[in-house]
Amino acid sequence: MRLMVLVKATAESEAGIMPSRELLEAMGKFNQDLLAAAILLAGDGLHPSSRGKRIAFDGQERTVMDGPFSRTKELVAGYWIWQVKDMVEAVEWVKRCPNPMPGPSEIEIRPLYELSDFALT
Repeated sequence: MRLMVLVKATAESEAGIMPSRELLEAMGKFNQDLLAAAILLAGDGLHPSSRGKRIAFDGQERTVMDGPFSRTKELVAGYWIWQVKDMVEAVEWVKRCPNPMPGPSEIEIRPLYELSDFALT
């Protein structure tokens, strides 16, 4: 099962506060463990939403909005793409992850659609 592991943004990450050397080292070790277990397919951190754009679609209309975007808890600060046997394994790996932020934070796990999920007849 492939899934996306989303590191949710915090006020600190949206302010562009970079992680400490200790956190970078801990996350680097965690990523190496994921690679060694053949789980990690991709992953990166994201710049704050102030450097981003959103494009809203309404029929043929397109509206471009500049960041920053509100509701920090709904924003993503980074992600991984993992290949695991099931959601239970993914949860166990996330529980081993260092806290990705200096304070309270959340990580969300979402399965990716596979071609077999679509009933194409």
